[in-house]
Amino acid sequence: MAWNDNGGGQQGPWGQGGGVPPQPPDIDQIVRMLKERMQHKAPIAKFWPVLIVIAMVVWMGTGIYVVGPDENGVVLRFGRHVETTGPGPHWRLPYPISSVLMPKVTKVERIEIGYRSRARTDGRSSGDDVDVPAESFMLTGDENIIDIDMSVQYRIKDNGAANSLFNLRNPAGDRHKVVRDAAESSIRQVIGRNEIDSALTAGKEKIQSDAKLTIQKILDSYNSGILIVAVQLQKVAPPPEVVHAFKDVASAREDRERAMNEAQGYANDILPKAKGEAAKAIQEAEGYRAAKVTRAQGDVHRFLAILKEYETAKDVTETRLYLEAMEEIMSGVNKVILDPKAGHNILPYLPLPAMGQGRGTRGDAASKSDSSPAKGDAP
Repeated sequence: MAWNDNGGGQQGPWGQGGGVPPQPPDIDQIVRMLKERMQHKAPIAKFWPVLIVIAMVVWMGTGIYVVGPDENGVVLRFGRHVETTGPGPHWRLPYPISSVLMPKVTKVERIEIGYRSRARTDGRSSGDDVDVPAESFMLTGDENIIDIDMSVQYRIKDNGAANSLFNLRNPAGDRHKVVRDAAESSIRQVIGRNEIDSALTAGKEKIQSDAKLTIQKILDSYNSGILIVAVQLQKVAPPPEVVHAFKDVASAREDRERAMNEAQGYANDILPKAKGEAAKAIQEAEGYRAAKVTRAQGDVHRFLAILKEYETAKDVTETRLYLEAMEEIMSGVNKVILDPKAGHNILPYLPLPAMGQGRGTRGDAASKSDSSPAKGDAP
């Protein structure tokens, strides 16, 4: 059937029967419909300010950050460092205006010079170290080669987090490299000022101290923000090719030290005794001298006193001196006193042998003996 056929109620492709032209859409009706739809959505538009405020609050809240007890907060504003904060909660302008880096400043790192430790599965050292001869062989001040292994412990300085982050090109990797290079350079410099005997024996403590100061000085010149905690010499030994000769030298040195210690102990035992005896002899001599001087001075005073009395009364003084002298002489001998009136025309008998066996004492009465009558005489 043709589409323009009015019979049968058939419609053409334009929605109407054949022969009726299509009608254009009603613009007013479309506009009216759009307005009705906008009016139904109008209550939602009233909440846009509230949503904006909530979004701002949430965005500002993203600026809150918490610094751990072992960290420092390095705040960047548009990529520039503005402040460093300590442990605890803080606030910064939210991203993308500001950002914060939080390096660990109390963690102690460790590097090894001359060897590398092999780590076990639990992270600890296995004790099987790998030697690195390029780092461990060094030249001493007396032009000898020595094999040294050293470990260096370091951490970030207080308030040095920003320097450690921005003054090194790659903070995570360059920090280890900078400390390693500074440590190797410093230990070579210090060993070059010491002789091999000092490095092998009593000079290790001084070498460690000098190396630590030198490393810290180099790192401070870089303004790296790194603090050297400790420097420890792990091994100080001659090269393996001459280690036996050095052991012989060390044994001889120990023998020398032992002999010196024994000699010093003997000297410490003998010298105090000799000094004591010398002091005793000196004190006795001084006492003897003082006694002699005092006695001589007393004799002088006594002589001067007697001289004064002699000048005053010569006869009396002479008699007294004579009597005192005789008393001193005769006090210790046996004495026999004879009466000058007795014994005329008779021969006195003195029992001298018997008298010689005894000794008279001072103060005893003098022994008196009359002359024995001669044989045949009358008593």
